[in-house]
Amino acid sequence: MQLVAPLNGTLRRLPVGAVYLAGLLPLAWIVWLVIGGDIGVDPVKEIEHRLGKDALWFLVGGLAITPARRIWGLNLIRYRRAIGLLAFFYLVLHLMAWVVLDMTLLWQQAANDLIKRPYLLLGISAFLMLLPLALTSNNWSVRRLGRNWRRVHWLVYPAVFLGVVHYLLQMKVVSAEGWTWLAVIVVLLALRIPKKR
Repeated sequence: MQLVAPLNGTLRRLPVGAVYLAGLLPLAWIVWLVIGGDIGVDPVKEIEHRLGKDALWFLVGGLAITPARRIWGLNLIRYRRAIGLLAFFYLVLHLMAWVVLDMTLLWQQAANDLIKRPYLLLGISAFLMLLPLALTSNNWSVRRLGRNWRRVHWLVYPAVFLGVVHYLLQMKVVSAEGWTWLAVIVVLLALRIPKKR
């Protein structure tokens, strides 16, 4: 706990722009793997999965900010918007990889795929829930919506849960990593349940 105060002091001096730049490193790594031919035997699927998992990492990071402040006093609140927008950015890239690279813009095939694979519908639903959050992640929207802004942003909770279920269902056999993702999300959501006085 003694380390938290100096760490918070250091974080106050870290510009938000640095978080955005650091947030592009996973994308740079994917590009590097593609250029080097080290992305795997099925490049399209690997790109899709990596982008989707990067989105999950940022979503979990965003959810962890409030508990980290309550439990340890670590103050990352000023970076929450950047982390949320980075999560949405990777989610958009994940969706585009599926539509452009996997489905090659064949919309009928994409529609058939949605019917055959219900986990895709969960992913699309999570994306649609996060869309209004991304659109209202600016100071003008905060002022315009007032108290309703917070209510709109509660959509992140079901969206993240649907995202993890989407991730689990696309596996033929759920791995230990998959169950770990689910457990972490459930714990982070449970920490937000108000305690009875």
